[in-house]
Amino acid sequence: MSATPGTRTISQPLRDEPPHPAQGADGPPGTARQRLATWVFWPAAGTIVVFVLFATIFPAAATDIFTTIQANVINWFGWYYVAAVALFVVFSLWIGLSRYGDIKLGQDEDEPEFSVMSWFSLLFAAGMGIGLVFFGVAEPLNHFAAPRPGVEGSPIELAQQALTQTYLHWGLHAWAIYVVVGVSIAYAVHRRNRPISIRWTLEPILGQKRVAGAWGNLIDVVALVGTLFGVATSLGLGVLQISAGLEQANIIQATTMTQIGLILCIITLTIASVVSGVGKGMKWLSNTNLILAALLMLVVLFTGPTLFLLREFVQSIGNYLQNVVGLTFNTLAFSGAEGEAWQSAWTTFYWGWWISWAPFVGIFIARISKGRTVRQFVAGVLLVPTTVGFLWFSVLGGAAIYRELFGTGGLIGDDGSVDTEGALFNLLGSLPGGVFLTVGAILLIAIFFITSADSGALVMGMISTGGDVEPKNWLRIFWALAAAAVAIALLLANGLQAIQTAAILTAVPFSVVIILMCIATAKAFHLEHETLMRAQRKLARDQMTAHVTEQVQDSMHDSVQEHYQEHVAEQIQESVQEHYQEHFADQVQDQVSEAVEAHLSERLAAGDDPEMTTPDTTTGSRTT
Repeated sequence: MSATPGTRTISQPLRDEPPHPAQGADGPPGTARQRLATWVFWPAAGTIVVFVLFATIFPAAATDIFTTIQANVINWFGWYYVAAVALFVVFSLWIGLSRYGDIKLGQDEDEPEFSVMSWFSLLFAAGMGIGLVFFGVAEPLNHFAAPRPGVEGSPIELAQQALTQTYLHWGLHAWAIYVVVGVSIAYAVHRRNRPISIRWTLEPILGQKRVAGAWGNLIDVVALVGTLFGVATSLGLGVLQISAGLEQANIIQATTMTQIGLILCIITLTIASVVSGVGKGMKWLSNTNLILAALLMLVVLFTGPTLFLLREFVQSIGNYLQNVVGLTFNTLAFSGAEGEAWQSAWTTFYWGWWISWAPFVGIFIARISKGRTVRQFVAGVLLVPTTVGFLWFSVLGGAAIYRELFGTGGLIGDDGSVDTEGALFNLLGSLPGGVFLTVGAILLIAIFFITSADSGALVMGMISTGGDVEPKNWLRIFWALAAAAVAIALLLANGLQAIQTAAILTAVPFSVVIILMCIATAKAFHLEHETLMRAQRKLARDQMTAHVTEQVQDSMHDSVQEHYQEHVAEQIQESVQEHYQEHFADQVQDQVSEAVEAHLSERLAAGDDPEMTTPDTTTGSRTT
């Protein structure tokens, strides 16, 4: 098959087989069953076990540590995360809009595995998760009730900024992080034939030997621990909201023990999904929760203020685009301690959470994007999930804000507080069929819980084996249980605050890896572009040489032919002239001979002796 139009069709890139970290230099990568990468698995597993044991056995001490970290350490990372995420956005736009956008994430002859619509559907699925359900109503309400320090105005203006701030946290910035990681993985795996592992994204700057050795092990350990805490953060948020929904439905009280019991029950279902296989378990559940999420959004849209929600969706996109640059670099530097607290609770937490999730989401979108160009990848990953997220928050968050502005209210307490865990159920309870919507939302969150743990365990199994696309079930079960254990430990330590603190802290090392990914990807793209330029220059030189040679040959041929024609013409002319002269001389001689013979004949006829009589040319008389 030919390459897709518009893509780079140069000679195949380097595809030398790297030594596999789980097999050593002699084993080929990408085999069906890789051995365990011991220098990745055991350090990561040991770190997790130590953390879980400490937080479980000494919950009070763990709470104090998290409180101290939250108060004295987290604030230091706010400016760093803001700058880093701004860099990721700029980098994503640069590679998508620059000359590197035509590079194919695959071999030159590879075509996309999925059609455009199927690919968009998978990206839509990647954009959905527990976070959207947990914060769909709660975040816009929180920003409306307690605006960012420095934001003032009428209730209408506060409502608009609440949705704009929410768009910032869930829009281009979050997906730009995934673009950087995803395009780095896709290029390494599909273009350079490397295993599906984070370490190989840094090969352009570290070299193959370091990547396959200790440095590569360290990179994968950092990615593995960060991914586990990212998954645990989502699980913790999910169980907090499920317990709030059950309490809203008067089924059970939302206590810590209830939440731990929910984690154990749901993780059991997750293990059942793991054992049943991807095709039978996770795929069915993923399709189910997408349908439930779409139904929930449509019910809120059409049973709520439909026209207002659609108008507000369009208007909020415009307001977001108008203010996105300023919001991107806003660190609340002039807002003092209040600004630091707000920044760490919202923007810094989100940027850390997205970075923790980056290995998981990056590997997923890389696997489904083989055969796409870099420009297609960037456009699809940035625009499709972002648009879905904006619509989700416009409908759910917009419906909640509409109720506060123009309806009965009741979602914000008299003291300005918002029940973050129960806000969704408070909104659904006021809509027609509120009980059924509440049950459906609980089911939706539970399925998201299962699919997040299942998919996260799959990715962590791949990392801990150095790239096995189908890690063994015992390994996936271990990581699913580890994520559940970390979620329980965080709930025992300090609940939501501990979850946020863990997400921010564990993302710091991997944020450095992502920055290195930007450098490595830029270098790899530059080298490939230089290879393309050299190939094009060589082709141009060859074509020019062939053209000049052809011109010289044509010129020489014309010159020789012209010279030959002139020479032949001269030869013909000389031959004709010589022949004519000879022919003319013969004719003159014949005519003279005929004239002499005629004269002699006349003399003989007159009786004269031609030998005795000759004409006298001086007197005109004859003499004898």
